[in-house]
Amino acid sequence: MPNSTSRRGIPASIWILLPLVLIAGLYWWHDRRAAPGLEGTVFPAAPDVETARFAKCSGPVRKTCVVDGDTFWYQGTKIRIADINTPETGQPECREEAQLGARATDRLIALLNDGPFTLQPGGDGRDRDRYGRALRIVTRQGHSLGAALVDEGLAEQWQGRRGSWC
Repeated sequence: MPNSTSRRGIPASIWILLPLVLIAGLYWWHDRRAAPGLEGTVFPAAPDVETARFAKCSGPVRKTCVVDGDTFWYQGTKIRIADINTPETGQPECREEAQLGARATDRLIALLNDGPFTLQPGGDGRDRDRYGRALRIVTRQGHSLGAALVDEGLAEQWQGRRGSWC
């Protein structure tokens, strides 16, 4: 009968299974690590059916327009993109924040106008934020448009609070 124990007294099957368990653990850890920020997260493939022509909001009547890099109106509903935070444009703390906020706003307009998208639930169990805005994650082909803004340096992953851009 062949020897099934290594020279350190550990069964050979453990040495075979150990790398597989470590690889599986790394995949699990990566998925858990990515979930809070949603970077690289692919959402369930829902058909992208929402579409409209967006411009920057102006005036008191707002039906379908972009307020700033993380807030827009769609069919009369004010939506806060739940997975990101972008620089403020209404009351920026410094000139750099105002400039970056304007770029984030313009980029969100372009992303929304780039084709059909899907509005996913916010992910933390809340439907609305404290200002009454609908919390949604905007996806296209299962990929977060908010994550695209993060990748481009125009947003940060939502941390549960506003960050400083100055």
